[in-house]
Amino acid sequence: MSREEPPRPGPGVRFTAADELKSRGVRRMKAFATGLLAFATLVFALATWADAAGAGAWAGYVAAAAEAGMVGALADWFAVTALFRRPFGLPIPHTAIIPTKKDAFGRSLGDFVGDNFLSAPVVRARLGSIGIARRLGEWLAAPGSAERVTREAAAALRGLLAVLRDEDVQAVVAEAVGRRAAATSVAEPAGRLLGRVVVDGGHHGVVDLVTVRVHDWLVDHHEDVVQRVTAKTPGWTPRFVDHQVGERVYKELLRFVTDIRDDPGHAARGAVDNFLADFATELQHDPDTIARVERAKTELLARPEVQDLIATTWTAVRTLVMTAAEDEDSELRRRIRDSLRRLGQRLATDARLQAKADGWLQDAAEYVVATYREEITSLISDTVAGWDADEASRKIEANVGRDLQFIRINGTVVGALAGLLIHTVAVALGG
Repeated sequence: MSREEPPRPGPGVRFTAADELKSRGVRRMKAFATGLLAFATLVFALATWADAAGAGAWAGYVAAAAEAGMVGALADWFAVTALFRRPFGLPIPHTAIIPTKKDAFGRSLGDFVGDNFLSAPVVRARLGSIGIARRLGEWLAAPGSAERVTREAAAALRGLLAVLRDEDVQAVVAEAVGRRAAATSVAEPAGRLLGRVVVDGGHHGVVDLVTVRVHDWLVDHHEDVVQRVTAKTPGWTPRFVDHQVGERVYKELLRFVTDIRDDPGHAARGAVDNFLADFATELQHDPDTIARVERAKTELLARPEVQDLIATTWTAVRTLVMTAAEDEDSELRRRIRDSLRRLGQRLATDARLQAKADGWLQDAAEYVVATYREEITSLISDTVAGWDADEASRKIEANVGRDLQFIRINGTVVGALAGLLIHTVAVALGG
């Protein structure tokens, strides 16, 4: 907030029960200071009468001391009263200072805090002298500290998971996955990966597995294959001929698959190698292939099955984390405790890590001070500006007024002593 903007209304200052108790103490001190002024006035009157009646030289000394005490008491009464209100309600200049200058005091206080407490050199020097990283490490390494932090972190995690709505998280995750996937091309990375797999021969195991499975399936489904082939023959051929054709096709198919299975150098395997190599190249360089893969990716992400998978995954993860957070002997909490202890031991003993951590803290604090200094100081000035002037004056007087009344008492005593001294010097010089 800039200085030119009008202050936002702030919460009014409250006059609490504790303030009322302090106000009673202020009133007692006011009565005592006023009583001392009345006593000085009475002494002055009696001493003046005694001096006029010829009581002796002592009466002049007492009258001079009492008179100066009265003057000092009245002057200090005016000074103290002028801080909070106008004496006798008279519009005397430079009185009722706190109510009339409240906003200026708030701005000055904000500027003072900003200049002397929220400057980068002050913050860095203070944080550097504290040694936060070392102290934090010693605390974490102490018995029970890591357990306490883990317990509180687990409670916070359970609370967070409890208030999160599953549908909201699922929507966020689905949107994030979709946006990330849409912004990431999968064709070219997949092509590079497939190319490396082909070069390294990593696909040979898959080919071996497929040929073995196909061979075993053919062996187990002999009659099914023959019947399917026979069903496709013309209707005018004899059935025994159809069966012979089916058996022939089956034997040739079984022999072909067996040869592929048993011969690592089979031409069909080479054809698979060439196909995969060509497909890897097309994934990286052929625009049509890349576009088809990207369209397939988009269609796949939009399918309800994929969205259901995301929802199911979040539910499973949430249940797993909640269970682990509640169990003190779970692997999650054990690892967190062990990590915190190790971190504490390193922070407590490793000077380089301490310096690095302290540097991070100082940089973070400096950033906060540099970025939000104006907002922090404005908080002070705007809060003070939002106070009611009379209530603020009452509250301040309740908290400091008792000490201020000692000014009046001291003014009476010091004034009397000064008056006595001045009268003594005057008499001595006159004599």
